[in-house]
Amino acid sequence: MSVIGTSVLQLTATDADDPTYGNSARVVYSILHGQPYFSVEPRTGIIRVTLPNMDREAKEHYEVIIQAKDMAGQLGGLAGTTTVNITLSDVNDNPPKFAQKLYQMSVPESSPVGSIVGRVRAKDLDEGINAEMRYTIIDGDGRDTFDISTDPTNQVGIITIRKPLDFEGKKSYTLKVEGANTQLDHRFLRMGPFSDVTIIHISVEDVDEPPQFDSKFYYVEVPEDVAIGTIFQTVSAKDLDVSNNSVRYSIERNSDPGRYFYIDITSGALMTARPLDREEVSWHNITVMAMEMNNPTQIGSVSVTVKVIDVNDNPPELAKYYEAFVCENTKAGQLIQTVTAVDLDDPLGGQHFYYSLAPEAANNPNFTLRDNQDNTAWIVTRRGGFSQKEWSIYYLPILISDGEQPVHSSTSTLTIRVCSCDTEGNVMSCTAEAYTLPVSLSRGALIAILACIFVLLVMILLILSLRSQRKKPYLTDAEENVHENIVRYDDEGGGEQDTEAFDIAAMWNPRESQVVKFRQDMVSEIESLSRYVPQNYMGDSNVHGYVLAKLYEADVDPCAAPYDSLQTYAYEGEGSVADSLSSLQSVTTNTDHDYDYLSDWGPRFKKLSDMYGVSEMDNALW
Repeated sequence: MSVIGTSVLQLTATDADDPTYGNSARVVYSILHGQPYFSVEPRTGIIRVTLPNMDREAKEHYEVIIQAKDMAGQLGGLAGTTTVNITLSDVNDNPPKFAQKLYQMSVPESSPVGSIVGRVRAKDLDEGINAEMRYTIIDGDGRDTFDISTDPTNQVGIITIRKPLDFEGKKSYTLKVEGANTQLDHRFLRMGPFSDVTIIHISVEDVDEPPQFDSKFYYVEVPEDVAIGTIFQTVSAKDLDVSNNSVRYSIERNSDPGRYFYIDITSGALMTARPLDREEVSWHNITVMAMEMNNPTQIGSVSVTVKVIDVNDNPPELAKYYEAFVCENTKAGQLIQTVTAVDLDDPLGGQHFYYSLAPEAANNPNFTLRDNQDNTAWIVTRRGGFSQKEWSIYYLPILISDGEQPVHSSTSTLTIRVCSCDTEGNVMSCTAEAYTLPVSLSRGALIAILACIFVLLVMILLILSLRSQRKKPYLTDAEENVHENIVRYDDEGGGEQDTEAFDIAAMWNPRESQVVKFRQDMVSEIESLSRYVPQNYMGDSNVHGYVLAKLYEADVDPCAAPYDSLQTYAYEGEGSVADSLSSLQSVTTNTDHDYDYLSDWGPRFKKLSDMYGVSEMDNALW
């Protein structure tokens, strides 16, 4: 864009001839190639611009050939040439231009803040600093949701996410973006404006997202005496996607290792599954999860903070084990001990304790108690003249109660020792053991006691031996003569006289009998794996609480099996392949019985089948 006549370069040619001799050393310059863009002055060799408004973007490089000829350029002079390469430097004379007036972009709604949505570029024919750009969002409904920055290397505008996206909240945005040069040349402002504007339409893509809770966190206060199964909070989560899938709730078990809480899988109702104790755990931080039914990988979570509110459920007690002493020369009305109490509860108004002697010690002739009304009490003597020989240790029961509702109290015992003291009241010696009457036994009495103990041991051993022999079944004859054997069982069963073995009514309909009868002559070797629990009708509203309460009973029952068990009850009756096993029908006929059917009754009757059935060897002998 240089004006005509602008100097570009000056050339100088030398001639070895004598300059004082005619025109032999007089040099003139001319241009052989490079017109009409440039010219050269014949005498000075200065190359100048001869064409206005030269455009670098149209042609940047030029080759100019200059000739220098002596003899003032006349015929017969000698000449030399040189080539000059001229490059046009850039000026900011071209405004930036976007390739499109409208750009379409899309981004998933799950993209995090700071993610790149897309890039735009306003093309500038200039170069270097003249092509530097700055991109800005000047209008549109997405100005607060998106940002745009400039890449200094490639001079492109990078669109990024400024705020979280939500397809269900807004599905598309429109941005009006401007790209402008940062370095302006005031000589060419008339050729402006040196900026351009384009429209960017951004579509938000729907993504299957985890369910969202209606609150970022939950805080709830629960009294520690709340009943098992009580609903104290209901959480709610929804699938905000278009599909709107059903949600199922659960508790992240690592957040509730004590299994104190239970949540309804469909309603999100939180309830207690175990008794709460503020003195044991005062705060619970559990994590509730919500899972989509159709896509179990989509799981949302929320924190639920449970503060256990204190109730007055602990009695106060002495702060430590107190052991006081009283001197033998103590006078009446002397302070011998100050006691304080502690309470695991934490009432809002602070602790306040009331002290008194237990009712059985209200008229104690030796000591009395004074409540100082500051949560401390004094133990004071009522008399003087104590003696170690008469009584060396006294036990004083102290009743302590709190000031909360319901009132709780406890009785603690203060041990008071009688000691020998000097005139200043310093303890010299105390009897460590309580006063007991001496007991002495003669040698004959000791021998008689030992003899009685020995006789008792012998009798116990004989009884145990007889009982173990009664339990052993035995056969009277040789095993090979099976048809003459009489099998004896030391246990009744099946006869009318056996009325203690079982309740026949309970066997026909076990649910009708709630009273379990035990044999009086047999000791149970296996305890029942379950206990009968009356099944009262429970409404749907409290069925969870009922189940949770029964579950807690089973968990804390020391007699219950430490594993899940299935208990079945079977009895022979109508429809059995063995029919009746009663011995009452065995005398209805005098004919010999055919016991071959015993082999069809299964392995339980194999022993009887071997004893009474007919084997193949026996058939061969007959």
